[in-house]
Amino acid sequence: MEISTPGTRFLDEKHICYRLFQHGGPVHSLEQAALERGERPEQVVRSILFRLSSEEFLLVLIAGPRQISWKALRTYLNQSRLTTASEEEVVHVTGYQIGAVSPFGLPQPMRILVDATALTEEEISIGSGQRGLAMILKKEDFIQALETIEVGNFAD
Repeated sequence: MEISTPGTRFLDEKHICYRLFQHGGPVHSLEQAALERGERPEQVVRSILFRLSSEEFLLVLIAGPRQISWKALRTYLNQSRLTTASEEEVVHVTGYQIGAVSPFGLPQPMRILVDATALTEEEISIGSGQRGLAMILKKEDFIQALETIEVGNFAD
């Protein structure tokens, strides 16, 4: 049986090389995910959705255990207020559940910010759109697949 998500279909349509990793059971931490994938936590890229206004969202990609610097993000966006999206907003805006959000195969174009730490590893893994299933890509393929991104320093 072939596994297909909007994220895998997006990469397939663009002819971007990746491999899938299926976890054997529930994933409870970033460290567990990395260990099971044979990676270091810094290779796991998390996708975090932020709400800028009632109808405006953006996705921030950040490496592993790093945390978003709210001050740096607000300064970069020239915005005094922003919040992380609620679970319902994440599903509505991305089509994915929290823990499986992918920047690929989104239902509508979205502004994507990438923290520079997400681009330091030669190989990374990211959500596929399905819990327990990750996509592993080379950095160059990841950048090519993202197409339009803004890279900056958004981590503490």
